[in-house]
Amino acid sequence: MTGLAYAPGLHGGFLFDDFANLPVLGATGPIDHWATFWRYITSGTADPTGRPLTLLSFLLDAHNWPADPYPFKRTSLILHLLNAVLLYALLTKLGRSLDLDERRRKLAALLGSTLWLLHPLLVSTTLYIVQREAMLPATCVMAGLMLWLHGRQHLEAGKIKTGLGWSVLGLGGFTVLGVLSKANGALLPLYALLIEIIVLAPRRPLPDGNTRRTHRAVMLMFGIIPATAIGIYLAYIGVHGIVLGGVEDGRSWSIGQRLLTEPRVLMDYLKLLWLPRPFSSGLFNDQYAASSSWLHPATTLPSLLAIVALIAGAWHWRRRHPALALAVVFYFVGQLLESSSIPLELYFEHRNYVPALLMFWPLGLWLADTRTLRLPKYALMLVLLLTLAWMTHARAEVWGNVQTQALVWATINPDSPRAQANAAQVEAQTGHPRAAVRRLQVMLASQPDQVQLALNLIGARCESGGVSPANLTTAQQAMRNSSPNIGPLFAHWFERMLPVAMADRCPGLTSTALLSLVNAGLQNPNLSAAGPQQSLTYLRGRIALAQHQPDIALTDFTRALSLQVYPGMALEAAATLGSHGYPVQGLQMLDYYQQVQSKTMPPSFGMPMVHTWVMARENYWPHELAHLRHQLSLDAKADSTNTAPSDSARSTPS
Repeated sequence: MTGLAYAPGLHGGFLFDDFANLPVLGATGPIDHWATFWRYITSGTADPTGRPLTLLSFLLDAHNWPADPYPFKRTSLILHLLNAVLLYALLTKLGRSLDLDERRRKLAALLGSTLWLLHPLLVSTTLYIVQREAMLPATCVMAGLMLWLHGRQHLEAGKIKTGLGWSVLGLGGFTVLGVLSKANGALLPLYALLIEIIVLAPRRPLPDGNTRRTHRAVMLMFGIIPATAIGIYLAYIGVHGIVLGGVEDGRSWSIGQRLLTEPRVLMDYLKLLWLPRPFSSGLFNDQYAASSSWLHPATTLPSLLAIVALIAGAWHWRRRHPALALAVVFYFVGQLLESSSIPLELYFEHRNYVPALLMFWPLGLWLADTRTLRLPKYALMLVLLLTLAWMTHARAEVWGNVQTQALVWATINPDSPRAQANAAQVEAQTGHPRAAVRRLQVMLASQPDQVQLALNLIGARCESGGVSPANLTTAQQAMRNSSPNIGPLFAHWFERMLPVAMADRCPGLTSTALLSLVNAGLQNPNLSAAGPQQSLTYLRGRIALAQHQPDIALTDFTRALSLQVYPGMALEAAATLGSHGYPVQGLQMLDYYQQVQSKTMPPSFGMPMVHTWVMARENYWPHELAHLRHQLSLDAKADSTNTAPSDSARSTPS
């Protein structure tokens, strides 16, 4: 049923963060031998670990980039189905620990896992390719808990060595695997502690002696210590952020405001879980307003009190209703890393994938007890499953059609700049640029500093007749006042529009106009850090190169490289100069890199350090730089007289 429900969504395309993460599949060539494999698998930058297990899973679907999205989505759906099987097995084990009869235990596990499997909220995790990183931790968590429970059973039977081995493998080994998928895999020890305290300790006490001491040592080493470390880390970030105050880098809110906001977010999640609907905000939640005080918005304090009441109630009733208590506390513990003090974006639906694993098990237990209300309960089982399947199918149809998806999300999120910019882009690409212009102008009237709106308006104007001076003025204002996280957005737009401007395919959009936008960004105090300044300075050099001014381009490229010295940037700049017919300037770029090579930026802690070691061991950068130098030298010798246009051409912009 789930396969059929998801089938329409398998034909959708790549989205947003997919384009930020998946191109590494071809960043250093097709992954068809060990050298490119190790460069790829260590290339991750998210979390200190780089999430290599997630990167490894993408090799099931493609070995190069660009790629077809269908295999990625198909693999994610298979993983979702596998996770439901693991959940059924885990719930069956937990039901046995509650001394339930076999029929009720298995039926409750089947219902609990199927309601989770078919829930429409999880579509935005399963069909969003990059969120494989949210699905694999679920696999590791459930496999780890089952192995740990298996080990504990051996300890109960007095098999200390066997029980110890399985317990360490489950809590230790699969916590590591979970973290290698995404950081929230580190919550596995906390889940085990909850199961131990709420379900096992009161009903399955271990005998005194070596058995109990062994179990306590395992829980201390692989449960209590990791859980304590996570708690201290989150508390430190929260206290440090509150004491320092001020807005977080790249955000519009402070840590204190985030901590006030997340209870509202969690209550919204719970509403979506228990009152599901076919469509929701999807990937666009940038319009979600942060709480500025306990009373603003008015739902802030009630949401916090509701969460406290849920957790306190679950703890109070843990002996009488252990499954319900475990499901409630498991959910909130599962949200600790992504919905507390770490300054991530405020709201994303995929954050419910692991926390909601046990959410519907208590309902399944109640429905499976058919000693009373037998027929109504069977009818409710059928209605719930069919309703969820219909909702999931409806949502999957939206995910399978890029145009429908963009327009639906724009309708649901009228105040989201991302949703409106995305819808406008789709409208312009599908032959409705005037509709895109109207949409963007309405949003810009209320949010004039949104770069994505201003840039997309220029793109839509190019499709509908031309860009006006007012459009450029609006874009310049947005570039001067935008938030710090516009770098990839502007660079992608620039790559698309520079050829348009140089070919005079858009009246009013010239290389000089593009330069004014870049210069406005360079003047923005929010973009004063080395990274944004480097990106914008490099783009300014690209404009000079397009204007046949190679010496000015070289100056901008060297200035950009001096801000943050990376061999990859030196290679790209030199290759760009060479590909435009200026090999001498390309060689000068490589010479400059040699002068500043000792100032190369050190890798950040974690997987980037491993990646740097791999690249050095393979002699990758020296080989690539030497190869490029050789090719540029050949080009310079072949045509030493026309390495640059005439002076008159240099001084005349296109």
